[in-house]
Amino acid sequence: MSSANWPPTARQLAYLRQLARRAGQTFTTPRTREQASAEIERLLAVTDTGFTFAELQAEQAAREANDDLSCSVKRHEVQGFGSTATWSQRS
Repeated sequence: MSSANWPPTARQLAYLRQLARRAGQTFTTPRTREQASAEIERLLAVTDTGFTFAELQAEQAAREANDDLSCSVKRHEVQGFGSTATWSQRS
């Protein structure tokens, strides 16, 4: 077996999991050390989101649930900005 076809090391896989959590992304488990190295380079290039993948999924689910309820305030419903904002129409 040539070195290009050797399976990834445990250390590479652990580092990939750490980088994926930091970046809020997933990855396909590499079959070779070469693939693992390429995936590590890709994840190192990703800027840290500050969130875990699970947190990003939860936020996306909440956003989708809110879209279904149409409970967000629309631009035409308010006047002014910040602490001086008021409803544009009274019911």
